Amino acid sequence: MMSETYVECLVKKKTSSGMMFLRMLTIAMAVAFLFAGLFLFILPALLVGLAMAVAAYFVYMNTDLEYEYLYLDKEITIDKVLAKTKRKGVTKYEIESMEILAPIKSWHLDEYKNRTVKTVDYSSGVEGQPDKRYAMYYDGGIKVILEPSADMVKAIKNIAPRKVFTD
Repeated sequence: MMSETYVECLVKKKTSSGMMFLRMLTIAMAVAFLFAGLFLFILPALLVGLAMAVAAYFVYMNTDLEYEYLYLDKEITIDKVLAKTKRKGVTKYEIESMEILAPIKSWHLDEYKNRTVKTVDYSSGVEGQPDKRYAMYYDGGIKVILEPSADMVKAIKNIAPRKVFTD
């Protein structure tokens, strides 16, 4: 029987200040228009207030964002968790098709830097000290930015020791 390694990792995406402003603006406008509609009996204001409340809900769901990485059976699955309530599957990456996984500032990535690739970011978006983000080049055309736990990096390294670097 083959032993399967299972590692889970949750990363909170940092909300930009522009999105925080948009979140507060939609909530404030919803409250103001609903107040005007309910207490001043202005029907168009009530309708605009309801529309702003719906907009505020969707802005909130998409600004309170976490990524969940799941490593199981030579595959990394990435899900998006919206406002800790709704989960959406984003993508899957097979370890066999991974070219390299290394810290984002690693010298091991130097030969990949001049490639024209699509970049997708499933990290917190924060360059910490030290930077915990990793870059994974996948299938010749995708650069994936992740922020895996040490356990996840170790589990992937056990499967693909020549492709994973921890510097």
